[in-house]
Amino acid sequence: MSSCKTLLDALRAGSHDQVLAALYALDGGQDSLGRARDRACHVVQSFLEAFSPAEDAPAALFSGPGRTEIGGNHTDHQHGRVLCGSVDLDMLACAAPNGKPVIRIQSEGYPALEIGLDDLRPRKEEENTSTALVRGVAARVQELGYTLTGFDAYVTSTVLSGSGLSSSAAYEVLVGNILNHFCCSDGLDPIAIAKIGQYAENVHFGKLSGLMDQMGSSVGGAVAIDFGDPADPVVRPAGYDFSRSGHALCIVDTGSDHSAKYLTEDYSDITREMRSVAAHFGKVVLREVPEAEFRSAIPALRKECGDRAVLRALHFYDDDRRAVEEAQALEARDFGRFL
Repeated sequence: MSSCKTLLDALRAGSHDQVLAALYALDGGQDSLGRARDRACHVVQSFLEAFSPAEDAPAALFSGPGRTEIGGNHTDHQHGRVLCGSVDLDMLACAAPNGKPVIRIQSEGYPALEIGLDDLRPRKEEENTSTALVRGVAARVQELGYTLTGFDAYVTSTVLSGSGLSSSAAYEVLVGNILNHFCCSDGLDPIAIAKIGQYAENVHFGKLSGLMDQMGSSVGGAVAIDFGDPADPVVRPAGYDFSRSGHALCIVDTGSDHSAKYLTEDYSDITREMRSVAAHFGKVVLREVPEAEFRSAIPALRKECGDRAVLRALHFYDDDRRAVEEAQALEARDFGRFL
């Protein structure tokens, strides 16, 4: 790490262009690289203006990318398989330790956020807020045995809020990356950071998410993940360049919004209803129930759990299988089969 001024000078001089190009200039163009460089400089300059750090304060840039699901919709919380990927829309932060028992975050366009590190218990009034996510990530890092130190951060984001790119997971991974660097000597791997983010979302934010969102953001690239053992998920890079087949993954802003508070409960209903079907067989999640047994029990399940729960279970089995087949097609370089 270097001071903010040194970091800013290095960015302006192009010293970090190689890293920026790998993250943002995926088309290899100088225009894309220039925009990425300008954005990084803007974040550091804004950090200086927002927090006026000491001249020798060690600062660094951190990223938490958005993610998109390619295959395996609502399968992760049932210990299923997914194919997902991070995108070049991310949350970018300049951060530095502040020497105080407090985390202060200024996100561009939003009110400043501040939490003390002396009491990190979940707070009911913070559910569905960014404050809950920060408190949850810090709490879990502390529970893992690390000594916390406060930091200041200025954040700018190109992850569309409420768009399905999982801005909450990007935020959790961003804060996890910062704490990993300042408090854990970079000892946490991407899977650990993802699990920390999931804890924050489940326990503090109040959303019963699986692990795909956080894993897609923390691992990066396109990855196939098997959550058969959620404590030790199998992560395998897909390693396929879509552009070689004349295709690109496009993110479209449709103007819709699923970040409203009531939709958190709707999301949790999906998990609860799938688990109600599994409970019929004495299991916790659908991955533990053979599909043939489920299908033979559909008449009884419709009466016990309702049609919507049965339809959601059918969806799980279909998408769990599809995600595996998609990943196999990409690994075999058979793009036609993938489509």
